[in-house]
Amino acid sequence: MTIVFKISDNIKPLMLEFYQDRMEEKKPPYSVFQVKDYDCVITLYESGKVMFQGIGADIEASYWIEEERIKNGRIIDITTGKDKQNKPEARILFNESTIGSDEVGTGDFFGPIVVTATYVSKEDISFLIDLGVRDSKKITDDKIKKIAPAIIKKIPYTTYILNNESYNKNWSEDLNMNKIKAILHNKVLVSMKNKNYPYQKIVVDQFVYPAKYYEHIRLAKEKVTDITFTTKAEDKCLSVAAASIISRYIFLGEMESLSKSLGINIPKGAGPNVDEIGIEIAKKYGFEKLYEVAKMNFKNKDKIKSGLK
Repeated sequence: MTIVFKISDNIKPLMLEFYQDRMEEKKPPYSVFQVKDYDCVITLYESGKVMFQGIGADIEASYWIEEERIKNGRIIDITTGKDKQNKPEARILFNESTIGSDEVGTGDFFGPIVVTATYVSKEDISFLIDLGVRDSKKITDDKIKKIAPAIIKKIPYTTYILNNESYNKNWSEDLNMNKIKAILHNKVLVSMKNKNYPYQKIVVDQFVYPAKYYEHIRLAKEKVTDITFTTKAEDKCLSVAAASIISRYIFLGEMESLSKSLGINIPKGAGPNVDEIGIEIAKKYGFEKLYEVAKMNFKNKDKIKSGLK
């Protein structure tokens, strides 16, 4: 897998600091640095473009995509490396009854992965538009907390929460993040489809090529295969947008509960501030505690270990 996008000027020094201990002595022409981990090769070029290659590319890239979102408000499409646009003319699925799914938590070191599917009928489209529903990444957490309860009350949905103990137990090179996402999307889509809502399309935001998606779920007992895959789905399809908001709302609740149980304010994302909190948790509860509350295949684990020495 290869992911390429251009980083912002304020992210470049963060990336240099993050990888400084792992840079290769030899680097490709016109590059600033190259890092070779067992599951991913990271190369930053003088042009500002950064390339992630290997089975861990999606996870590694998600760190910096999240940093771009938090610090610069950029929403980068992981499948194309381009900034997502919110163009009304692109909303080709807004006037259809659809089932759609979306997930959060895949780029966060702490907290679970939350995947939701919703059914939005034509009759409920105006309700969601009046609420100002759009992709949860583009609205504040405070607004999500205000509008999500109304959506949950009115819109049929199914949510699956993958906690970190299960995530860490099942993670392997053969079960990477894209495969986990595909399996969980299929799980919630099967649940919604089996309720026999009169949908016209089932829509998933394309995070992997369709053939690869179906390969990932080939061992599932039940499979949804009549899927419309499209990039920027949260801007085109209200069921995906509603699923995004419900997933985010539940994720925020899980993070608040985690913060309360640990007595530490747990941050989102996977940046340096996350490493600092990881060190604090390890000192207070022991390093093994992280296996309950964090995704231990993330590179933050190594940073936290180094910080404990």
